[in-house]
Amino acid sequence: MQKNNKKEITLAIKKEAKRLAFVACGISKVSFLENEAKHFDKYLKEGRNAKMDYLANNISKRKNPQELVENSKSVISLLLNYYPQEKQNPDTKYQISKYAYGRDYHKVLKKKLKSLTAFIEKCTGEKNARFFVDTAPVFEKAWAEKSGIGWIGKNTLLINQKYGSFVFLGEIIIDLELNYDQAIEEQCGSCTKCIDACPTNALIEAYKIDSNKCISYQTIENNNPSLNFDTHNWVYGCDICQNVCPYNKEIPITEESDFLIKEVIKNYTDKDWKNLDEKKFEKIFNGTAVRRLGYKNFMRNF
Repeated sequence: MQKNNKKEITLAIKKEAKRLAFVACGISKVSFLENEAKHFDKYLKEGRNAKMDYLANNISKRKNPQELVENSKSVISLLLNYYPQEKQNPDTKYQISKYAYGRDYHKVLKKKLKSLTAFIEKCTGEKNARFFVDTAPVFEKAWAEKSGIGWIGKNTLLINQKYGSFVFLGEIIIDLELNYDQAIEEQCGSCTKCIDACPTNALIEAYKIDSNKCISYQTIENNNPSLNFDTHNWVYGCDICQNVCPYNKEIPITEESDFLIKEVIKNYTDKDWKNLDEKKFEKIFNGTAVRRLGYKNFMRNF
Protein backbone atom coordinates (compact mmCIF):
# COMPACT_ATOMS: atom_id res chain seq x y z
CA MET A 1 0.00 0.00 0.00
CA GLN A 2 1.31 3.44 -0.95
CA LYS A 3 1.44 5.82 2.01
CA ASN A 4 0.04 8.70 -0.05
CA ASN A 5 -2.76 6.78 -1.78
CA LYS A 6 -5.89 8.14 -0.11
CA LYS A 7 -8.22 5.60 -1.66
CA GLU A 8 -6.14 2.58 -0.61
CA ILE A 9 -5.59 3.92 2.91
CA THR A 10 -9.28 4.75 3.36
CA LEU A 11 -10.33 1.27 2.28
CA ALA A 12 -7.70 -0.31 4.53
CA ILE A 13 -8.96 1.68 7.53
CA LYS A 14 -12.53 0.56 6.94
CA LYS A 15 -11.46 -3.06 6.48
CA GLU A 16 -9.52 -2.98 9.74
CA ALA A 17 -12.43 -1.31 11.53
CA LYS A 18 -14.66 -4.16 10.41
CA ARG A 19 -12.11 -6.70 11.63
CA LEU A 20 -12.20 -4.99 15.03
CA ALA A 21 -15.99 -5.56 15.08
CA PHE A 22 -17.04 -1.97 14.44
CA VAL A 23 -20.34 -2.20 12.57
CA ALA A 24 -19.91 1.10 10.72
CA CYS A 25 -17.05 3.40 9.82
CA GLY A 26 -17.46 6.77 8.14
CA ILE A 27 -14.96 9.53 7.47
CA SER A 28 -15.57 13.26 7.26
CA LYS A 29 -13.43 16.30 6.59
CA VAL A 30 -12.58 18.47 9.58
CA SER A 31 -14.58 21.68 9.50
CA PHE A 32 -16.41 24.09 11.76
CA LEU A 33 -19.87 22.65 12.45
CA GLU A 34 -21.76 25.93 12.42
CA ASN A 35 -25.29 24.59 12.90
CA GLU A 36 -24.28 22.20 15.67
CA ALA A 37 -22.39 24.99 17.44
CA LYS A 38 -25.44 27.25 17.24
CA HIS A 39 -27.78 24.56 18.65
CA PHE A 40 -25.31 23.71 21.41
CA ASP A 41 -24.98 27.34 22.48
CA LYS A 42 -28.78 27.55 22.70
CA TYR A 43 -28.91 24.29 24.67
CA LEU A 44 -26.52 25.75 27.26
CA LYS A 45 -28.17 29.18 27.31
CA GLU A 46 -31.58 27.62 28.05
CA GLY A 47 -30.09 25.53 30.87
CA ARG A 48 -31.15 22.25 29.28
CA ASN A 49 -27.81 20.74 30.30
CA ALA A 50 -29.11 20.70 33.92
CA LYS A 51 -26.16 20.40 36.34
CA MET A 52 -23.78 19.05 33.70
CA ASP A 53 -21.62 22.16 33.95
CA TYR A 54 -18.69 20.37 32.33
CA LEU A 55 -20.48 20.67 29.00
CA ALA A 56 -19.79 24.41 29.08
CA ASN A 57 -16.03 23.77 29.33
CA ASN A 58 -13.69 23.74 26.34
CA ILE A 59 -16.42 24.98 24.00
CA SER A 60 -13.93 26.29 21.43
CA LYS A 61 -12.29 22.83 21.29
CA ARG A 62 -15.70 21.23 20.82
CA LYS A 63 -16.42 23.52 17.90
CA ASN A 64 -12.98 23.26 16.31
CA PRO A 65 -11.30 19.81 16.24
CA GLN A 66 -8.01 21.42 15.22
CA GLU A 67 -7.73 22.68 18.78
CA LEU A 68 -7.87 19.07 19.94
CA VAL A 69 -5.54 17.72 17.27
CA GLU A 70 -3.26 20.25 15.63
CA ASN A 71 -3.60 20.43 11.83
CA SER A 72 -6.22 17.68 11.91
CA LYS A 73 -7.86 16.97 8.56
CA SER A 74 -10.16 13.98 9.13
CA VAL A 75 -12.63 12.64 11.66
CA ILE A 76 -13.09 8.86 11.54
CA SER A 77 -16.40 7.94 13.18
CA LEU A 78 -17.11 4.40 14.31
CA LEU A 79 -20.08 2.48 15.69
CA LEU A 80 -20.08 -0.56 17.93
CA ASN A 81 -23.31 -2.50 18.38
CA TYR A 82 -24.28 -3.34 21.98
CA TYR A 83 -27.83 -4.68 21.57
CA PRO A 84 -28.04 -7.80 23.81
CA GLN A 85 -29.83 -11.03 23.03
CA GLU A 86 -30.92 -11.60 26.63
CA LYS A 87 -32.40 -8.93 28.86
CA GLN A 88 -33.40 -8.49 32.48
CA ASN A 89 -35.83 -10.75 34.26
CA PRO A 90 -39.23 -9.70 32.80
CA ASP A 91 -40.80 -10.11 36.25
CA THR A 92 -38.71 -7.36 37.82
CA LYS A 93 -39.92 -3.78 37.56
CA TYR A 94 -36.53 -2.22 38.23
CA GLN A 95 -34.76 -1.51 34.97
CA ILE A 96 -31.15 -0.85 33.98
CA SER A 97 -30.28 0.63 30.60
CA LYS A 98 -29.03 -2.04 28.20
CA TYR A 99 -25.76 -0.23 27.60
CA ALA A 100 -24.79 -0.96 31.21
CA TYR A 101 -25.54 -4.71 31.18
CA GLY A 102 -21.93 -5.69 30.64
CA ARG A 103 -18.41 -4.28 30.73
CA ASP A 104 -17.87 -0.53 30.76
CA TYR A 105 -18.01 0.51 27.11
CA HIS A 106 -15.29 3.13 27.57
CA LYS A 107 -12.75 0.38 28.17
CA VAL A 108 -13.93 -1.77 25.27
CA LEU A 109 -14.03 1.04 22.73
CA LYS A 110 -10.76 2.62 23.79
CA LYS A 111 -8.93 -0.66 23.29
CA LYS A 112 -10.34 -1.01 19.77
CA LEU A 113 -9.72 2.63 18.88
CA LYS A 114 -6.15 2.37 20.11
CA SER A 115 -5.62 -0.66 17.87
CA LEU A 116 -7.13 1.09 14.85
CA THR A 117 -5.02 4.21 15.44
CA ALA A 118 -1.87 2.09 15.65
CA PHE A 119 -2.87 0.33 12.42
CA ILE A 120 -3.28 3.67 10.62
CA GLU A 121 0.09 4.90 11.84
CA LYS A 122 1.71 1.64 10.75
CA CYS A 123 0.26 2.07 7.26
CA THR A 124 0.98 5.77 6.86
CA GLY A 125 3.84 6.58 9.18
CA GLU A 126 3.72 8.47 12.47
CA LYS A 127 0.72 10.80 12.57
CA ASN A 128 -0.78 13.30 14.97
CA ALA A 129 -3.92 11.48 16.06
CA ARG A 130 -6.18 11.12 19.09
CA PHE A 131 -9.13 8.87 19.76
CA PHE A 132 -12.18 9.68 21.86
CA VAL A 133 -15.09 7.93 23.58
CA ASP A 134 -17.64 10.55 24.76
CA THR A 135 -15.45 11.98 27.54
CA ALA A 136 -13.89 14.74 25.43
CA PRO A 137 -15.41 17.93 23.94
CA VAL A 138 -16.36 16.40 20.58
CA PHE A 139 -19.64 16.69 18.66
CA GLU A 140 -19.60 12.92 18.20
CA LYS A 141 -23.15 12.50 16.91
CA ALA A 142 -22.76 15.37 14.48
CA TRP A 143 -19.51 13.94 13.09
CA ALA A 144 -21.07 10.49 12.77
CA GLU A 145 -24.00 12.04 10.92
CA LYS A 146 -21.70 14.00 8.63
CA SER A 147 -19.79 10.80 7.82
CA GLY A 148 -22.95 9.05 6.64
CA ILE A 149 -23.14 6.26 9.24
CA GLY A 150 -26.44 7.47 10.66
CA TRP A 151 -28.58 10.48 11.42
CA ILE A 152 -29.58 12.27 14.61
CA GLY A 153 -33.13 11.21 15.41
CA LYS A 154 -35.94 13.10 17.11
CA ASN A 155 -34.83 11.54 20.41
CA THR A 156 -31.43 13.28 19.87
CA LEU A 157 -29.64 9.93 19.52
CA LEU A 158 -27.73 8.72 16.49
CA ILE A 159 -29.69 6.16 14.48
CA ASN A 160 -28.13 3.75 12.03
CA GLN A 161 -30.51 2.25 9.48
CA LYS A 162 -29.36 -1.34 10.13
CA TYR A 163 -28.30 -1.24 13.79
CA GLY A 164 -30.70 1.35 15.18
CA SER A 165 -29.59 3.46 18.12
CA PHE A 166 -28.23 0.77 20.43
CA VAL A 167 -24.70 1.64 19.37
CA PHE A 168 -21.66 3.19 20.98
CA LEU A 169 -19.77 5.96 19.19
CA GLY A 170 -16.04 6.55 18.97
CA GLU A 171 -13.86 8.89 16.92
CA ILE A 172 -10.31 9.23 15.71
CA ILE A 173 -9.24 12.75 14.79
CA ILE A 174 -6.10 12.73 12.69
CA ASP A 175 -3.89 14.99 10.56
CA LEU A 176 -4.33 12.76 7.51
CA GLU A 177 -6.32 13.47 4.37
CA LEU A 178 -8.61 10.62 3.38
CA ASN A 179 -11.52 9.97 1.05
CA TYR A 180 -14.65 11.39 2.64
CA ASP A 181 -18.15 9.97 2.91
CA GLN A 182 -21.41 11.80 2.34
CA ALA A 183 -24.08 12.43 4.96
CA ILE A 184 -27.40 10.65 4.51
CA GLU A 185 -30.81 12.21 4.91
CA GLU A 186 -32.62 12.04 8.24
CA GLN A 187 -35.17 9.22 8.03
CA CYS A 188 -37.50 9.68 10.99
CA GLY A 189 -40.19 11.14 8.75
CA SER A 190 -43.43 11.97 10.55
CA CYS A 191 -42.85 9.42 13.36
CA THR A 192 -43.06 10.83 16.89
CA LYS A 193 -43.09 7.57 18.89
CA CYS A 194 -40.06 8.53 20.97
CA ILE A 195 -41.55 11.91 21.90
CA ASP A 196 -44.95 10.42 22.70
CA ALA A 197 -43.47 7.62 24.84
CA CYS A 198 -41.27 9.75 27.11
CA PRO A 199 -43.10 9.71 30.46
CA THR A 200 -41.39 12.85 31.78
CA ASN A 201 -41.66 14.97 28.61
CA ALA A 202 -37.90 15.32 28.44
CA LEU A 203 -38.19 15.38 24.65
CA ILE A 204 -39.87 18.76 24.58
CA GLU A 205 -40.01 18.69 20.80
CA ALA A 206 -38.32 16.88 17.93
CA TYR A 207 -34.50 16.96 18.24
CA LYS A 208 -34.72 18.95 21.49
CA ILE A 209 -34.14 17.45 24.93
CA ASP A 210 -34.28 18.97 28.40
CA SER A 211 -31.85 17.02 30.56
CA ASN A 212 -33.56 18.30 33.71
CA LYS A 213 -36.54 16.09 32.82
CA CYS A 214 -34.55 13.11 31.52
CA ILE A 215 -34.61 9.88 33.52
CA SER A 216 -31.09 8.99 32.35
CA TYR A 217 -29.75 12.29 33.62
CA GLN A 218 -31.58 12.04 36.93
CA THR A 219 -30.49 8.48 37.70
CA ILE A 220 -26.86 8.86 36.59
CA GLU A 221 -25.67 12.47 36.55
CA ASN A 222 -27.73 13.93 39.40
CA ASN A 223 -25.65 13.72 42.58
CA ASN A 224 -28.27 14.96 45.03
CA PRO A 225 -28.78 12.62 48.02
CA SER A 226 -32.49 12.42 47.14
CA LEU A 227 -34.11 12.67 43.72
CA ASN A 228 -37.70 13.81 44.22
CA PHE A 229 -38.22 12.65 40.66
CA ASP A 230 -40.36 9.86 39.24
CA THR A 231 -37.92 7.54 37.46
CA HIS A 232 -40.70 5.14 36.43
CA ASN A 233 -38.67 2.30 38.00
CA TRP A 234 -35.54 2.96 35.95
CA VAL A 235 -32.64 2.73 38.40
CA TYR A 236 -29.79 3.37 35.96
CA GLY A 237 -30.38 5.16 32.67
CA CYS A 238 -33.48 4.77 30.53
CA ASP A 239 -34.24 3.07 27.19
CA ILE A 240 -37.85 4.12 26.67
CA CYS A 241 -37.30 6.38 23.66
CA GLN A 242 -35.10 3.70 22.08
CA ASN A 243 -37.39 0.77 22.83
CA VAL A 244 -40.27 2.33 20.87
CA CYS A 245 -38.18 3.43 17.88
CA PRO A 246 -39.12 1.54 14.67
CA TYR A 247 -35.45 1.40 13.70
CA ASN A 248 -34.73 -0.67 16.80
CA LYS A 249 -37.05 -3.48 15.78
CA GLU A 250 -35.36 -6.71 14.69
CA ILE A 251 -31.86 -5.26 14.83
CA PRO A 252 -28.77 -7.53 14.93
CA ILE A 253 -27.55 -8.83 18.28
CA THR A 254 -24.11 -7.66 19.39
CA GLU A 255 -21.17 -9.94 18.72
CA GLU A 256 -19.25 -8.40 21.62
CA SER A 257 -19.33 -10.79 24.58
CA ASP A 258 -18.29 -7.91 26.85
CA PHE A 259 -21.68 -6.29 26.29
CA LEU A 260 -23.81 -9.32 27.09
CA ILE A 261 -25.86 -9.16 30.26
CA LYS A 262 -24.32 -10.55 33.43
CA GLU A 263 -26.19 -13.57 34.72
CA VAL A 264 -26.83 -11.98 38.10
CA ILE A 265 -28.33 -8.85 36.51
CA LYS A 266 -30.48 -11.00 34.25
CA ASN A 267 -31.87 -13.08 37.10
CA TYR A 268 -32.28 -10.57 39.92
CA THR A 269 -35.81 -10.07 41.28
CA ASP A 270 -37.37 -6.97 42.84
CA LYS A 271 -36.57 -8.36 46.28
CA ASP A 272 -32.94 -8.97 45.32
CA TRP A 273 -32.54 -5.39 44.11
CA LYS A 274 -34.18 -3.85 47.15
CA ASN A 275 -32.00 -5.91 49.49
CA LEU A 276 -28.77 -5.22 47.64
CA ASP A 277 -25.93 -4.39 50.01
CA GLU A 278 -22.73 -2.55 49.17
CA LYS A 279 -20.60 -5.68 49.00
CA LYS A 280 -22.94 -7.30 46.47
CA PHE A 281 -23.12 -4.03 44.52
CA GLU A 282 -19.35 -3.95 44.16
CA LYS A 283 -19.23 -7.58 43.07
CA ILE A 284 -22.06 -7.28 40.52
CA PHE A 285 -21.05 -4.00 38.96
CA ASN A 286 -17.27 -4.19 39.11
CA GLY A 287 -15.96 -3.23 35.66
CA THR A 288 -19.31 -1.82 34.49
CA ALA A 289 -20.51 1.73 33.92
CA VAL A 290 -22.83 1.40 36.92
CA ARG A 291 -19.84 1.06 39.26
CA ARG A 292 -18.98 4.74 38.76
CA LEU A 293 -22.40 5.78 40.09
CA GLY A 294 -21.63 4.33 43.51
CA TYR A 295 -23.75 2.25 45.86
CA LYS A 296 -25.51 5.12 47.66
CA ASN A 297 -26.69 6.85 44.49
CA PHE A 298 -27.72 3.56 42.93
CA MET A 299 -29.92 2.64 45.91
CA ARG A 300 -31.28 6.20 46.02
CA ASN A 301 -32.86 5.49 42.61
CA PHE A 302 -35.21 2.78 43.91
